[in-house]
Amino acid sequence: MQKIQAKIFFLFILIQLHGLIKAQGETDSTSLTRVEMNDGNEFIGHIVSQDTSILILKTEKLGQLTFNKRDIVKITPINPAAIKKGEYWFENPQSTRYLWSPDGYGLKKGEGYYQNIWVLFNQVSYGVTNYFSIGAGILPVFLFGGGETPVWITPKFSIPVVKDKFNVGAGALVGTVLGASGTGFGLLYGLTTVGSRDMNISLGVGYGVSGSGWAKSPLISLSALARTGARGYLITENYYINMNGETLVLLSAGYRWVIKKAGLDFGLVMPITADLTFIALPWLGLTIPFGNH
Repeated sequence: MQKIQAKIFFLFILIQLHGLIKAQGETDSTSLTRVEMNDGNEFIGHIVSQDTSILILKTEKLGQLTFNKRDIVKITPINPAAIKKGEYWFENPQSTRYLWSPDGYGLKKGEGYYQNIWVLFNQVSYGVTNYFSIGAGILPVFLFGGGETPVWITPKFSIPVVKDKFNVGAGALVGTVLGASGTGFGLLYGLTTVGSRDMNISLGVGYGVSGSGWAKSPLISLSALARTGARGYLITENYYINMNGETLVLLSAGYRWVIKKAGLDFGLVMPITADLTFIALPWLGLTIPFGNH
């Protein structure tokens, strides 16, 4: 009788060990995961099981797929809310800015991006904390035979008042022109953003400063962004500027196309003054995220 009980006990232990080992190779099948391969392909689905060398993913359209982990670049859990009508909606690669102007949202700690506009404008920004980011930029005109080179830094604070609904921000653009004396310039601004990172509107007020002192009138900006689908955003960015009694209005309409993680911005900018109207200038920009994006 004791031998039978011992056999039953050891059989029970073996069953428990088998279940534990099996469970270690499985993942919660209710969570969605994006698997990025070294050949550039991406797959979204539920992880059925995985070990040190193999990952099995169940996808909606292709069924169950088996991957060798040495061919996988990145495995990322994704929010099910990002799936719209069976299609994955990529994150906005630059949700903290419109075409150029910032909004009330900030970079998260460890996130960053590089922005280029018409080759000349270059800026890199990085999230130091979830509430503070810093950027640095340059117009490398020396590459085209010029000697004087504008450079600047852009510290920014972002505070969520109501998460994903209402944010406020404040920051500065402080710079100078290398190779020239007395060419310091700057802009202090504050702004509010109503809406999510995918659809919002922002009102900003700023004061510029240069060698001649502070501007007497504020710069006012009104910008908006609206998501159109899995990879697209409509953007408008507009300014009212009064300088020494001269009024300048800048109106813009653009579109952001998400190419995997990068964002391509293109559109038109229309300057309006008392002597100039209805001349649209083309806009072309590229944003490449890095870090924890």
